[in-house]
Amino acid sequence: LRAAARARERAGPMSGASWNAGAVDEPGLCAIATRLATAAGEGGVIYLEGDLGAGKTTFARALLTSLGVGERVKSPTYSLIETYRAGALDAHHLDLYRIADAGELEWLGLADLWTPRALVLVEWPERGTGSLPPADLVVHFRHAGDRREVVAEPRSALGERLVGAIAVVPAKAGT
Repeated sequence: LRAAARARERAGPMSGASWNAGAVDEPGLCAIATRLATAAGEGGVIYLEGDLGAGKTTFARALLTSLGVGERVKSPTYSLIETYRAGALDAHHLDLYRIADAGELEWLGLADLWTPRALVLVEWPERGTGSLPPADLVVHFRHAGDRREVVAEPRSALGERLVGAIAVVPAKAGT
């Protein structure tokens, strides 16, 4: 956690402006993830928040595939964590839905994941409060009929750069 905090300190100030994609279909959701991948090569911590079926895993799968993960990207719902290699980047996808208490995460060795060359995607981050490093970016997903509303909220200077990468995707992407 200290390494993540030091990295954020070096990253500089941020404005905190969020980006709203509006309601997008699945191809639009994947287009946003693909665009995010262009800036996620330096790693970081991204929280994916939303109800069941809101698009978190679909988004993570598209992002990891766009980063160059060549193997099948599996949902970590039962394993809690799946780790991939994407070029020089270690990518860790966590799904904390089945965690009842953040203390249960101690045995996973999560502190070993927070390295400078790692991208950490966390679904259901609220279940890991106190055991996770702060997010660089929080992506909120909400059901909107057969579409998903997507809002990206930066939490660090790195998060600002990530939002900058996806903000070039038209708000009407996938409509």
